Amino acid sequence: MKKSLMHVASALNVRVYRLSGGKWLGRFPSGAPVCLLTTKGRKSGLPRTVPLLYLKEGEDLLVVASQGGAPQHPAWYLNLEVEPLAEVEIGRRRIPVAARRVSEDERTELWPRLVNLYPPYNEYQRRTTRLIPVMRLSPI
Repeated sequence: MKKSLMHVASALNVRVYRLSGGKWLGRFPSGAPVCLLTTKGRKSGLPRTVPLLYLKEGEDLLVVASQGGAPQHPAWYLNLEVEPLAEVEIGRRRIPVAARRVSEDERTELWPRLVNLYPPYNEYQRRTTRLIPVMRLSPI
């Protein structure tokens, strides 16, 4: 039930974000910016869109595959492992991107900035045994 409720809430967020061009739900309550990431479903081949917090670094976006500290990686991350080409929406702009997981050294350097963006990431990392991946989305 919890997982299906999360899917419904996520789908509603995507719809509201798109209808408003990111004016509504384009920022998390903490002030962190939100983008929409569309990946190709690794099983279905269908487009899958999720709202994610992001940190801008130059032209790239950094997103965290935290899934709230769950023991498994989020589906969008697994989709990117299979097909790293995706699309990001910021407001009404659609940007084709190539995704890659940052190295452990890069992650160590970036993690404090990501936690500054959204402090619960530290708690999520403590909650799970997996190393929460950070993905770099680079415009192509």
